[in-house]
Amino acid sequence: MKTIQTDLFAKRFFIHIIMIILGLIAVVPIYLLLINATRSTEQINAGISLFPGGNTMYNWKILTGRGFQIWQGFGNSVFISVSTTVLSVYFSAMTAYGLHVYRFKGRKVLWTVILIIIMLPATLSIIGFYQFVSLMKLRNSYLPLIIPSIAAAGTVLFLRQYMMSALSKELIDAARIDGAGEYSIFNMIVMPIMLPALAAQSIFTFVGSWNNFITPFILISSEKKYTLPMLVQSLRGNIYRAEYGAIYLGISISLVPILIFYIFMSKFIISGLTMGSIKE
Repeated sequence: MKTIQTDLFAKRFFIHIIMIILGLIAVVPIYLLLINATRSTEQINAGISLFPGGNTMYNWKILTGRGFQIWQGFGNSVFISVSTTVLSVYFSAMTAYGLHVYRFKGRKVLWTVILIIIMLPATLSIIGFYQFVSLMKLRNSYLPLIIPSIAAAGTVLFLRQYMMSALSKELIDAARIDGAGEYSIFNMIVMPIMLPALAAQSIFTFVGSWNNFITPFILISSEKKYTLPMLVQSLRGNIYRAEYGAIYLGISISLVPILIFYIFMSKFIISGLTMGSIKE
């Protein structure tokens, strides 16, 4: 008995050590980023420090005093990311619901196409996508950054797999017998059951859209429409080449909305998981 308890303790101890190491690997770079945001260029060039400096306000003045329109970039990124997240998650959930509940001709073929799309690198379509946007005269517009998010193959895959384990078809049939329409069933019954999965995919989609640099960089030419990652990238220009503290501060500020969104959506993941499951 003692031997079994000792083995369990050793396994738990080993797992906790691995988790601590992985946690440090994830947290330390962000911590150093925040520390460097408070230091001067000379202090950053001198080496790594674990303690904050006193140059935060100086870095902020440099950041905002040289044409870095941070609030404008914030607004642009928030608009694109929120719009992309809402459209992607909602329509992906609707697609996954259709594939899971309905039986129609070509269903397996459509599912195979979705799986193939997931396997293809997104960079393969960037040239054709740019040509298509140019043909539609939508360059320097947010529409090409938002509308294509409706077709999110990876999100459809995740949500459909979740539905297969969490969504009871008997519940849907009971709602139909009670006279509920298909859209009412989806919005009022299916969506609440899918809340943990929707929250998880919302986090991934928001972070991906917020950090997206390549597509906006190719399509957006007006500085007034620059997203925050594009503005942060502009900090590497000649004007800012010596002001590393301001660069780190700009990058740190760009992380704030991601953390806020994650904290907000993680509540729905936890609450959804603690609600229990539906028994067939």
